[in-house]
Amino acid sequence: MTAQLEAEDYRNLLVSALPPAQDADTVDPTLFNLFTPDSHRLALHVDTTVVRGGRGVGKTFWCRSLLDDQLRDVAAEEYRIERLRKLRVSPGYGSRLAPELYPGAGELASLVDGGVRAYDLWNAVLLVALGQPELAGDLDWSERIAWVQAHPGARDRTVARADREAQDQQITHLILFDALEHLHRDRALADRFVAGILQLALEMRLSTKNIRCKIFIRPDMFDGALLHFPDASKLTSNAASLQWTTANLYGLLFHYLGNHETIESERFRSSTGPWGQHAGRHLLPLTLLGDEKVQASVFSKLAGPYMGANYRKGITYTWLPNHLMDGVEQVSPRSFLNALNMAVDETRGKYASHPYAIHHEGMRRGVQEASQTRVNEIGEDMPWVPTVIKPLMGQQVPIEQRLVLDLWHASDLTSALRKEADRVKSGGNATEVRTGPRYPDDHLRLIDELIALGVMRRRKDGRIDLPDVYRIAFSIGRKGGVPKVQS
Repeated sequence: MTAQLEAEDYRNLLVSALPPAQDADTVDPTLFNLFTPDSHRLALHVDTTVVRGGRGVGKTFWCRSLLDDQLRDVAAEEYRIERLRKLRVSPGYGSRLAPELYPGAGELASLVDGGVRAYDLWNAVLLVALGQPELAGDLDWSERIAWVQAHPGARDRTVARADREAQDQQITHLILFDALEHLHRDRALADRFVAGILQLALEMRLSTKNIRCKIFIRPDMFDGALLHFPDASKLTSNAASLQWTTANLYGLLFHYLGNHETIESERFRSSTGPWGQHAGRHLLPLTLLGDEKVQASVFSKLAGPYMGANYRKGITYTWLPNHLMDGVEQVSPRSFLNALNMAVDETRGKYASHPYAIHHEGMRRGVQEASQTRVNEIGEDMPWVPTVIKPLMGQQVPIEQRLVLDLWHASDLTSALRKEADRVKSGGNATEVRTGPRYPDDHLRLIDELIALGVMRRRKDGRIDLPDVYRIAFSIGRKGGVPKVQS
C-alpha cells in the first residue's frame, strides 16, 4: 500500500510541479501542461471564429497548441473533435517574430504611417499563408500589400483554388490570430487593424468552405473593433469565451500535481486514483476533474479545510477562487496558480512546521500578490483604469455611487483623462498598449464600462463594489477583507 503524503511531501510536490510565475510569452504548451477543460471545447471548434478571453485565461496557450501537430491531435482525441486532425494551420499574427508570415510591430507602425488599409494588409497575410508565389521570398510587407492591391483578381483566384484544393484533400486551412494587443500602441489604430482581421475572417466564413480564421482576442478589443466594422456583429453568434469554473481551476492544479515525474506525484496519483493515461500523460479521474466535493476533500489535505480555526473563517476550497474573482465572476488560471505559488513560498518561509502544505496566511499573501499583478496588467492594457480608480484610494467598499461620482468630480477626473489622451497622442511610452474609456465625460457610463470590464460591480442596493483582485492593490478597504500589502 502506498504511503500517504505528509505536509512536507505535498509542499515539495507543489514547489516542483507548479509552473513558476508566468506569462503567456514564456510558457509553451507541452504534453504535460496541456489541460483540456470541457468549458473550452467550443473555442477549439474549427468553425468558431472569435475566441474571447482576458489576460491569463489561455488564449496564447491554445493558439500555440493548435500550431503543434502533436498537441492538436491530443486535443482532437480528448475533445472528440475529429476535424482538428484534418487541419493545415498557419499563424496570421502573434507575439513571436515571424516577418516572413506577418509584419512585426515596428513594420506595422510604418505601414500605418504610409496609409495602408488594414483589410489589404491582412489579405496579404492570407495569401502568404495560402502560398501565393509572388509574395514569397525576402519582400517588405509594403511590397506584398502593393501586389495584392494591384491584383485583386489574382487574389480571388488564389483563395478559390486553395479552397478547392483543401476540399479535395478533405482538410481545412486554419489561420490563427493572437496577441492583438501588440498590434499598435494607439488603441484607435489597433481597433482598425482588428476590424480588418474580423472583416477578412467573416469573408472567409461566408465565401469559402475550407478556409477559416480563428481570432484570440480580449473582449474589450472585440467590442472596440465592432465600432469600426458594423458587420463584425455577425461573428458574435458563434463566438466562444475561455472561462474557468472553480472545478476547472482545481482540475488544472491536480493535473499539474499528477503529471510531474517525482515519487510524490506518483503517490499523489495513487491516493486519488484511478488515473488514466493518454499520449504519455496522466489523466485525472472524473471525480477529481469535475466533482467539487471530491476536489474540496483533496485540497483540504493540502491546505486544511478552513481559513483559520473553523468554517466561520472560510472554506479553503472556495475562499481562494472567490477572492481572485473579478466583477464578472471570472478567475484566470494564471492568477490562481501564481497565488498558490506565493502561498507555498510564504508557508515554507514563515510556517514551515504547519501541519498542512499551505498555511491560510500564505493563501492571503497569495491573493495580495495576485491583486498587485492584476492591477499591473490592467494598467498596461488600459492605462486609464488606474487613473479612474486613483481618486477612490483610501475609501471602503461597498461605496455609494454618489460618493464615487463626487470623488471623481473633486479630482477633475475628466481633465486627467484628457491629459492621458493628449500624452498618448504626443507619443508617450511606445512599449505600452494605449486605450481610453469610451465616455470620459459621462461618469455614469464610465461606471458601466468599469463594470463590463470586471473592475467594478453594482450591488442590488445600488452601491458600488470592487472585487478583491482589484481592490487590494488599489488600496481600497473592505471591513474584514484581505488587507493591502504593507510595503
